[in-house]
Amino acid sequence: MLTRGRLINVSNRLPVSIKKTAAGMRVERSTGGLATALDSVWQDQPGVWIGWPGTTEDQPTQNLLARAARRRPHEFKGVTLTNEEVDKFYAGFTNEIIWPLFHDMPTRCNFDPDYWEVYQKVNRKFATAISEAARSDDFIWVHDYHLMLVGCDLRQLGKQANAGFFLHIPFPSPDIFEQLPWRNTVLKCLLDFDVVGFQTDRYRNNFLCCLKHLFPDVVIEKINSHARVSFRGRTTVVGTFPISIDFEDFAGRAARPEVAARAATVRRELSDNILVLGVDRLDYTKGIPERLKAFRHLLRRYPELRRQITFAQVVVPSREDIPRYKELRRDIELLVSQINGEFTERGWVPVHYMHRQISKDDLLAYYRAADIALITPLKDGMNLVAKEFCAAQIDERGVVIISEFAGASDELRHGAILVNPNDIAGVAQAIRDASQMSQEEKSTRMRLLRSIIKEHNVQRWAESFLEAAALATAQVSPGSGGEPGPRLIQPKTPRQPVPGVALIAMPPMRQSHRRLAT
Repeated sequence: MLTRGRLINVSNRLPVSIKKTAAGMRVERSTGGLATALDSVWQDQPGVWIGWPGTTEDQPTQNLLARAARRRPHEFKGVTLTNEEVDKFYAGFTNEIIWPLFHDMPTRCNFDPDYWEVYQKVNRKFATAISEAARSDDFIWVHDYHLMLVGCDLRQLGKQANAGFFLHIPFPSPDIFEQLPWRNTVLKCLLDFDVVGFQTDRYRNNFLCCLKHLFPDVVIEKINSHARVSFRGRTTVVGTFPISIDFEDFAGRAARPEVAARAATVRRELSDNILVLGVDRLDYTKGIPERLKAFRHLLRRYPELRRQITFAQVVVPSREDIPRYKELRRDIELLVSQINGEFTERGWVPVHYMHRQISKDDLLAYYRAADIALITPLKDGMNLVAKEFCAAQIDERGVVIISEFAGASDELRHGAILVNPNDIAGVAQAIRDASQMSQEEKSTRMRLLRSIIKEHNVQRWAESFLEAAALATAQVSPGSGGEPGPRLIQPKTPRQPVPGVALIAMPPMRQSHRRLAT
């Protein structure tokens, strides 16, 4: 990916975690979506991956991390956190302030000033680890909302290596973002990176609008398909880079005979009913209660579908030590119980609920067995489940119903059915429409979706970001400083332009699509 220098990849978590067991310390693969997506890109990339290994600072880690990385071309460097830092940085600032605020839910925020103090401290820890590991010809790529201040800290430490930042979650509009007490500091620190990336044009435009709103002297220009932001002697390239999956890996795994056999077993156990599938991490942004209410409305409104349709909802445990997540789980399980109590008949249970981590092969089997993927978050940066489902649909028989507030809807809108997750009746109608769709239309839609995801895969996402980084560091602008950016290996086959940036202009509100665009 880089022709000189190394990649210093920085994320809140490493792709491996150190767990304490009765037999001692052991290393496990991390299950988070971010770590999984990044790992598929960096497996062959020389450099250093910096992140929290899941342990507190009195536990030895580096020897275990060295062993975990011995078959990789890059090494792991752990940033250890104290129990207080884990509590106030991770559970506090990132999950009680930034997560709800950036998902347009400010009433869920707890603006505790202690959280901010610890957030600054942890970001400084990460910057120090980066400064110790990076050389001047390396490229530093920092990921996500946990580490938005690292750019400032790197400059203060005098680090000259080029650096970029990618936000994997939404970025809010100015009226939401300005509620953050430390809004100016966050924006200024993001502008200390050479390139800043977002999942969609909408999120990128929100960021640019916040800059104009809070810093009237900022200068924003268009360069190629990106925006160049000049502010107080520094220049930053801002662009849109939708993250994706390793399409070939998912499709290849889904095609294996053992996965096909598991999928056939799932369908047989559910009496070969129309299978609607939801797969989500436990989180209030995912719209799981609203989805269950929509399914209940479907069964009430269209009684002819009873015994003909089944909803399987997989909920992966997450943050269950946080009270609001415990409440969410209770709400979901109460709804499942109510729906099954109202509609269950002999030989048919309408909702199959699984609250657990499931293996990749089991997940692929459910993807292959499902007729409809119901992906209805209230707000989501991207949502890779939608793309995984399409990659696994090698027989092209499934339909995707996706929230218009999921980042993935921008790319998938012409083959998927778009819905407003708050419109209970509308989601129910979309499920009915999908269940009645002809096989020819389903195949046409899925073929289009699979071609989009195959072309815009996770490797292309990484290439496009690093190309923008090279553009950023090659710009001749006052005060830009630094050395030339990373030289990139050009892909062997020509590619279509990365989705562009319409400077400042806000994208129009999307409408639900019930038929393919012509």
